[in-house]
Amino acid sequence: MQSDRRASPFLKALLLAVPPRPAPRAVAAIAAGALGACGFQPLALWPLTLIAVVWLLELLARARAGRQVFLLGWCFGLGHFTLGNNWIATAFTYQAQMPHWLGMIAVFLLALYLALFPAAATLAAWLVARPDRNEGLRGFAALAFAFAAAWIVTEWMRGWLFTGFAWNPLGVALLGGFESRGLALLAPWIGTYGLSGALAFLAAMPGLAARTGRLRALAGIAVVALAGGLAFAMHLPGPRAQEGAVRYTLVQPDIRQEFIDDPRNFERNFQRLARLSLPRDPGDRRVVFWPESGLGDFLRDGYPPFLYRIYTYAGDPVIARRRLGRVVGPYGLLMTGAVDLVIEDGDEKAARNSVTAIDGNGSILAGYSKAHLVPYGEYLPLRWLLEPLGASRLVAGQLDFEPGPGARTIDFGAYGKAGVQICYEIVFSGEVTDPAHRPDYIFNPSNDGWFGAWGPPQHLAQARLRAIEEGLPVLRSTTTGISAVVDADGIVRAFVPWHRAGRLDGLIPPAHEPTAFARFGNVLPLALAVLLMAIALCVVALGRRRG
Repeated sequence: MQSDRRASPFLKALLLAVPPRPAPRAVAAIAAGALGACGFQPLALWPLTLIAVVWLLELLARARAGRQVFLLGWCFGLGHFTLGNNWIATAFTYQAQMPHWLGMIAVFLLALYLALFPAAATLAAWLVARPDRNEGLRGFAALAFAFAAAWIVTEWMRGWLFTGFAWNPLGVALLGGFESRGLALLAPWIGTYGLSGALAFLAAMPGLAARTGRLRALAGIAVVALAGGLAFAMHLPGPRAQEGAVRYTLVQPDIRQEFIDDPRNFERNFQRLARLSLPRDPGDRRVVFWPESGLGDFLRDGYPPFLYRIYTYAGDPVIARRRLGRVVGPYGLLMTGAVDLVIEDGDEKAARNSVTAIDGNGSILAGYSKAHLVPYGEYLPLRWLLEPLGASRLVAGQLDFEPGPGARTIDFGAYGKAGVQICYEIVFSGEVTDPAHRPDYIFNPSNDGWFGAWGPPQHLAQARLRAIEEGLPVLRSTTTGISAVVDADGIVRAFVPWHRAGRLDGLIPPAHEPTAFARFGNVLPLALAVLLMAIALCVVALGRRRG
């Protein structure tokens, strides 16, 4: 790489952010990571995410040893995930079995683990590019291609390793406001992980421009033009709204988390949902969407009678179902979050976080059980070890939840083909539909009351990415917000704000034809990663041949 004396003024400005000693560089990497998280909702300061990755790349370009590179990537991830996932701490304030201060410790401990993925990406990219040996433009170009490729792969791995935690992929920072898609319009072809790789490569442009020698001025102009184009794309309005054929009513009751699990509040919670759901015309043929956790009744038959006496209206699931049918009307279909039990030998073995579909007669038409469960939320891993140490689940109750079989499509005839993804499941790119039976829309009921002020807008942003990738509308009904109707282009067509009760009525937006991502899934971003890494290796090989 060029020495500081020969570097351009622009490169010198970049290098001022790179401290000369390892320890301050680690602190700088933590700061860069935290800065990068500011591009996510609710701040949505996407230029800061780009600047953060620019900063990280300059730190990597100056590194001289693999251990140092791994530490820089890990420190970046530590700052990034600690700030970005701060909403997890709020969940600890809604249960009494563990102290509230444990919440921030949990966020930090999770960040210690998640930071291993950026660390692996930075180390892999540096070992391929070896900017300490390949100086100047060629070395940095190889680093840029290899870094984008490695980030795609490690972020994909983060989505499935140890059940996965796919929250806040880097590319979500490129998603525009409610009326725009930003650069996420590329997601139908490269997926969310490919979008993250695109952001990583875009962040390399200033460093590349600063190392172009005599063409530095022209390269600087190109970078400025690119930045202007990106800013324009981030605010470019999406396509015009199109109307579908299936009428919906989507409900947000604003049931706060502190009241949701107390059986004394179940009837009051039901009344809030019912008042917001009554048909405005007795002949309305519509689908009514209720959130996760809002309904306390057990709706299925065959449970021990004492459970119905405690938790179910009139102590009878048949009566409970019939009154739900009366709420939605004779031509209505209700899709509601519910808890089902797994009974063995007359005793409760496990619970399932489910969606139950009920018609206007009170008959159960179909159900879906959540497959991607939240560790420490819906089940306690290593219970034999952690429970004696005082650890417990965040969700109330003694039974662990059991996973369902995975994504499926439910055909409701005139009401359309529904895919269901409960709460956290919607964040898993490439796993939200049954590829063999494509739905017309995805229903995403959620209880975001756990998640403070940062979690709900981040959750909605990731649901929008699923809509764009799959070319399918997503309807989110949540207990406290943000509930929304998202069309197949990822544009929010209607929403109920956070901590406000409300109802949305309209026609479910139509689906697009299957996108490339809907057909091939995460094969596409992984293929992009292979291409980028091949280019990086070619750049390195070319440099060695000329050397």
